[in-house]
Amino acid sequence: MELEKGVKRWVVDISKWEPTPHNFSLALSLLPHHDHSSITRYVKLEDRKRALVSRLLQYALVHQVLGIPFDEIIFRRTPEGKPFLVCDDLKSGFPNFNFNVSHHGDYVAIASEPVCLVGVDIVSYTIPVDDTAEKFIQSFSSYFSSLEWHNIFNAGSSDEMLRIFYRYWCLKEAFVKAIGAGIGYKLDDVEFHHSNWDDIIVKVAGQELKDWKFWLFETGHRHSVSIARGPPKSAIPSYRRTLRQTEFDDNEYNVGLHLPNVKLTFLTVDDLVQLWCRSTIEKIEAETDKPAST
Repeated sequence: MELEKGVKRWVVDISKWEPTPHNFSLALSLLPHHDHSSITRYVKLEDRKRALVSRLLQYALVHQVLGIPFDEIIFRRTPEGKPFLVCDDLKSGFPNFNFNVSHHGDYVAIASEPVCLVGVDIVSYTIPVDDTAEKFIQSFSSYFSSLEWHNIFNAGSSDEMLRIFYRYWCLKEAFVKAIGAGIGYKLDDVEFHHSNWDDIIVKVAGQELKDWKFWLFETGHRHSVSIARGPPKSAIPSYRRTLRQTEFDDNEYNVGLHLPNVKLTFLTVDDLVQLWCRSTIEKIEAETDKPAST
């Protein structure tokens, strides 16, 4: 099915990329100059790596899925900070192509959908230095429902409590990011139910949202990633204005909602750079092969 080509789940393990200053600068130089400050403003190399790979993934995915030349891709952000593609003449066959990115710990992830809203969140099961799992988790108590809180604190060991906490957290974040909301969203109203972390459903203010789907994956040692898929009409107003289509009849929407959720594709930074270089070479060759004008 053509729509399935718009469903992507890409992940990069940045812990395996140890660039020299020269190699980092080369990768950065692929991006438009206006993107550079959002990366170089970070002091720590790990933060710069996450920001750079996040940008590279966005350009690479849009180019690969939609066929837009790298130098014609334009991104903007909503007032809440959600990135979106600016494209007035999108002839992809996708009614509502959109994407979302996330990074935490060793991984950077991107997900896309052709019809539904998509949210992705990745978490590393970490706590601040000189803190305990219990104390760290307790500081987030206002963001969880009483049911979720009970499940977290009855999970068993400190490690298991932390794992359950972060799984709930990344599901909540994926939902909020899918609709384009910011940090002010009332997360304790968003309650997740599951069967051993499968068949995940969400209730908002006690009401089950039956037109949403969620998935949770383990990406590596002490990391999880969640995917949210939901109706475009649920987007907050500022994000909804960036979407091509927000209203679908039941049949149209159900096709998008029930598309197969593809497995995670693990890429390297070299994969992203090579894709960019191949595109540049192909563009140069195409220009060279053009007949001379008379």
